Amino acid sequence: MPRAYIGVDVGTTSTRAGVFDEAGTLLATARHPIRIWHEAGDIVEQSSRDIWEACAKSVRAAMAEAAIAPDSVGGIGFDATCSLVVLDRQGEPLTVSASGEAQRNVIVWMDHRATAEARLINETEDAVLRYVGGSISPEMEMPKLLWLKRHLRASFDAAGHFFDLADYLTWRATGSLQRSTCTVTCKWNYLAHDGGGWSAQFFKRIGLSDFVNEKYARIGTEIVAPGTRLGAGLTRTAAAELGLSPGTPVGASLIDAHAGGIGAIGGRDGSGGTTDVSDRLAYIMGTSACIMATTKEPCFVPGVWGPYYSGMVPDFWLNEGGQSAAGAAIDHLLKSHPGFAEASAAARGEGLDLIDFLERRIIARAGDASRAALLARDVHVLPEFIGNRSPYADPDTRAVIAGLDLDTDAASMERLFVAGLCGLAYGLAEVIEAFAAHGVRSSIMIMGGGASRSPLVRQIMADTTGLTVALPQTREPVLLGAAMLGAVAGGACASIGETMAKMSALGRTSEPTAPDMAAFHARKREVYKLLREVDRGSRAAMRDIAKD
Repeated sequence: MPRAYIGVDVGTTSTRAGVFDEAGTLLATARHPIRIWHEAGDIVEQSSRDIWEACAKSVRAAMAEAAIAPDSVGGIGFDATCSLVVLDRQGEPLTVSASGEAQRNVIVWMDHRATAEARLINETEDAVLRYVGGSISPEMEMPKLLWLKRHLRASFDAAGHFFDLADYLTWRATGSLQRSTCTVTCKWNYLAHDGGGWSAQFFKRIGLSDFVNEKYARIGTEIVAPGTRLGAGLTRTAAAELGLSPGTPVGASLIDAHAGGIGAIGGRDGSGGTTDVSDRLAYIMGTSACIMATTKEPCFVPGVWGPYYSGMVPDFWLNEGGQSAAGAAIDHLLKSHPGFAEASAAARGEGLDLIDFLERRIIARAGDASRAALLARDVHVLPEFIGNRSPYADPDTRAVIAGLDLDTDAASMERLFVAGLCGLAYGLAEVIEAFAAHGVRSSIMIMGGGASRSPLVRQIMADTTGLTVALPQTREPVLLGAAMLGAVAGGACASIGETMAKMSALGRTSEPTAPDMAAFHARKREVYKLLREVDRGSRAAMRDIAKD
């Protein structure tokens, strides 16, 4: 009997489920929103119970659309944002919030409350930090855990389990406490190479010796490769909630961007030859963006997370650059424009979302996607609204915009939109150049995430970086990557590498265009660098002024 595989992706604002056949063809998808709390002080929280319920609704809806029986599902995999989930000893939600509400038990990846704790950890200069680009980010879990210990001691002490969100989902599905190599290596300072494991010295130096004393029971004592079959598969309770069969194989998880990387970089290119994943970058663009490169040997790139052994592709090293705000930056730029309401209404009138509406107008005006960048000749954006993740590892960076006028029409919004895309492209180019300077070189970039479907985005990225930009054949590489975990767990493939070759392929490409556009972007990048200096200079000038 042909088998289907389910991938579940938990992003920042919604859950999604995808059903794929054995060849990686998408049969059905469904989405469900998740609740999120934003508060002053860079506080962003969610509810693990709400997230699980949204996962269940997404899976049920996708299965109904695919019109397949639960018994035909050969495996399921989960990916999620690298958010911190806190549960008590009975597995119930435990508050991470000043509100005291138990349901608010997830510190979201983009929550920057632990910036001071990140600085304290970085000041130790511990050897473990070499494997996060030399500087830990407040988006990672150790700063968040140290914050909990310092500011919500009751919750820290009462906690029975600390999970990365993806590992929470597999625990909820199977009851297994096994963690994924991907999550703990990339976000928890676990060293997966040479039998390194958890570093007692590191925990003692950063003020978290609690974990050493308890032999790491609350953060994970058994670490397994992504796709490893967990427990006895879906528990009866989880199966009933998801509308699947008890015992359905569940694979150890991936972080969401890394699932996109798995679903993209190993795809067949039609040449019939063996795919060299080391020649391919993965650029996964969602609310934030991740730029991921795989190498056979470790490469240390200052300000870039990693190198992580088996962090994404088994037996390869991963370097992970990123942009803390990508889709979120574009959304914020558009919503801040005075013509937002009018443009949104016009888009709805044409049955389009705002981004598609603007892109169609922009390409029509410019004549092609490459020359569209010229619309932003006089508007410049450093889109780092919540800091620079890499290559500067500066969480205090903030956005700078130059060239605004008093125009409120759609044309002015289009200019701002294109300028924002250019700013993201220049940030991407900085990461790629940092990669190259330290031995990480690629000739092709595979794009995933919602923005990858935009010909305008792909062309600006190609023209800026000089790389060929390719799309995965599937329009849902993140969901496919998660489904691949289920395929490995279910025994359809022996490894992630085999699954990538079997279930994924490359699709359309965007090539860098004429030299005049490269020259334009080079000139505009000089302005971008000036904006970065303005940001640094303004912060330095005001550093001694007390905050409210």
